[in-house]
Amino acid sequence: MAIEVVTKEDLQEFRMQLLKDIRQLITPSQTKLIKPWLKNSEVRKLLNISSNTIQRLRIAGKLCSSKVGGTHYYRYEDIEKLMNNNAA
Repeated sequence: MAIEVVTKEDLQEFRMQLLKDIRQLITPSQTKLIKPWLKNSEVRKLLNISSNTIQRLRIAGKLCSSKVGGTHYYRYEDIEKLMNNNAA
């Protein structure tokens, strides 16, 4: 039975490779969760707001929507802008 010596450099290299592999696994799944257009109900769940609040945001012009067949759709990009503006 052969003995192999593991050095600190070997462990550091293993650590870096493991972190790289984990990032690759996580990143694609996050991009799948983000859709370019979200329905009214999806935005309410995402922001944890009521129907009245999302309606007020629309009326005030703070959140633009497109209405298709009675359903409001919002661009994810616009939601991010709204959140970034309110955080500042």
